[in-house]
Amino acid sequence: MAIGLINNTLLKAASSSDYPTTNALIPLNIFDKAAFDIHVPILYAFRAPMPSNEVLKDGLSKALVHYPHLAGRYVTDDQGRTCITLNNAGIRVIETYIPTTLAEQLPFTPASDLGKLLPPLDGVEELLQIQLNRYACGGVVIGLTAHHRVTDGQSITFFTIAWASLVRGLDIKTLPYHDRDAVCVPRSPPKVEFDHSSIEFRKSNTLNNSNASSIANLVVHLSADFVTKLKAQVCQGNQRFSTFECLLSHMWKKITQARGLAPDEYTQVRVAVNGRARMKPPVPMEYFGNLVLWAYPRLTAKELLSESHAHIAKSIHEAVAKVDNEYFRSFIDFGELSKGKEEELVATAPEIGDSLCPNLEVDSWLSFHFHDLDFGGGWPCTFLPPDLPVEGLLIFVPSCKEKGAVDVFLALLHEHVELFKQICYSLD
Repeated sequence: MAIGLINNTLLKAASSSDYPTTNALIPLNIFDKAAFDIHVPILYAFRAPMPSNEVLKDGLSKALVHYPHLAGRYVTDDQGRTCITLNNAGIRVIETYIPTTLAEQLPFTPASDLGKLLPPLDGVEELLQIQLNRYACGGVVIGLTAHHRVTDGQSITFFTIAWASLVRGLDIKTLPYHDRDAVCVPRSPPKVEFDHSSIEFRKSNTLNNSNASSIANLVVHLSADFVTKLKAQVCQGNQRFSTFECLLSHMWKKITQARGLAPDEYTQVRVAVNGRARMKPPVPMEYFGNLVLWAYPRLTAKELLSESHAHIAKSIHEAVAKVDNEYFRSFIDFGELSKGKEEELVATAPEIGDSLCPNLEVDSWLSFHFHDLDFGGGWPCTFLPPDLPVEGLLIFVPSCKEKGAVDVFLALLHEHVELFKQICYSLD
């Protein structure tokens, strides 16, 4: 893919008397510290017509006024805490031109050369990076990377929708909620009821490190018809499960089979659970930051291969249900009692190149409002995580091709891919 660099610069938040730069220090809270310590990349492809780069950058600058954390930097305060300084140092914006049409490049697949469409991921001090890749046809692919300890997926979705609204000359429908202290108020006295030091954190790296070249990325497209049939098979009688639980029950079963695990070997899934609606009182969905913990359904390979999809879905449902308000409150209290011991906290989030086998980690983007991401020419024709650097990681994404369909992005060891491809569409 030929690609020409047009511009590489820093973009700061627009000047605003209502929202002046404060240089305030915002310490990372316990939820931030549990998140991936990496930049997370996403690609969004938009067919023509799209606004000019100048219009896109003007809207981006205005959006940063309301999301000052993204234009800040990490610093260490006098107490040794990692903080975000709201200094408006700016975000990295890269502009490129690609002398082909977007239609010639679509559909994007793991085999596509997508790295050129993204800002660099190594040695980055900016907390948000945007690359505007403009094609000869006028279509644009936006490559975005954001540091996960600043924002979770829910938050970055609200930010991109706000950006698109401002580009179209509209007001931001829902302003972000930034009161991180109010979200993390501990109980008095703090009451830690779960072993968070071993669940969300660990003493050292206990995962298997795999050579990144041994990890294969692939995409499974599950049609709306397939999803409907799967849900009908899982939800029989009075049993009702979410689309996510049905999908995960199927993928867990098929990946276990492809890996060839021993019958008595245990496998678990690290399931991301959004705390906004689970905490009492609920936290606004527009809260900006991290507010995710994890459930850990666990079964033997024999159970996964011999039991029904419904049995597996029930295991997932019950594990997720346990990550409730009491669990989140316990985690907040754990954070309070851990103050001053931050250097001892090593998140259980996997690192680049890790292999999770026999386990999995799953994230769902099914509830993110990607179809509200409209810069004036319609919602994205494609959006995807371009590269999953951890074996055993899955992401469920609503398909842009068909309403009700789902694209599953996953990373497996090369030796497990062929069998997985042969069996992944079987409902047996």
